[in-house]
Amino acid sequence: MLDYQKGKITLPQYKLLLCSLYEIYRALEEELDRNASHPAVAPIYFPQELARLQTLERDLEHFFGSEWRQRVIVPAATVRYQERIRRIGAESPDLLVAHAYTRYLGDLSGGQVLGKITQRSLGLSSKDGLSFFSFPGISSPHRFKQLFRSRMNSIELTEGRREEMLREANTSFLLNIQVFDDLQKMLRITTTEAEDQSEGNAVKSNNMFPSLPSMQFTVGVCVALTTVGLGFYAL
Repeated sequence: MLDYQKGKITLPQYKLLLCSLYEIYRALEEELDRNASHPAVAPIYFPQELARLQTLERDLEHFFGSEWRQRVIVPAATVRYQERIRRIGAESPDLLVAHAYTRYLGDLSGGQVLGKITQRSLGLSSKDGLSFFSFPGISSPHRFKQLFRSRMNSIELTEGRREEMLREANTSFLLNIQVFDDLQKMLRITTTEAEDQSEGNAVKSNNMFPSLPSMQFTVGVCVALTTVGLGFYAL
């Protein structure tokens, strides 16, 4: 996190992060929409205030152009994450609450800070490409988080189901960690291939991806996006 705050983030890294976030939120928000009337989902269903899918689409289009969908690349861990969300949505919709809490409240808590850091690190002159970090429908993040927790704690669950909910929250954290581990591997492989190609051609060129030390930023982003969930409320 210290490396991230120092501005050690590059555009290729940020693009990879946006791609994975897009696939994760596409699965989450489609399943939340499909189960919006479920007794456990309805209390924490705030599409106007929290939805991230359209913001990510705008950011991806800004960086990749109009055909950005053909350029989205994600690691295997991201695929596993979205598959888990879709399976939960089909079989146990109430457990979507755990994923909604860890993702939305984490992003809401760190959004403004991370947005400013990213803008400064990438040298962006405007907010274009940073829509993900903005929640215009929420005037007070603190009050909204209180509302969300209150709604969440009002959900009626059996003791056994409460334990399952907490286990699913832990699963959500593990899935997030695996995503960032895979992103680091993608950057490492791409960097190695670029260096080998450069040496083989005896031509110096600027690598698309950064060297290994700066890849530590992914750990910082993971921590920032999910730290708030560590205090997951016992429902």
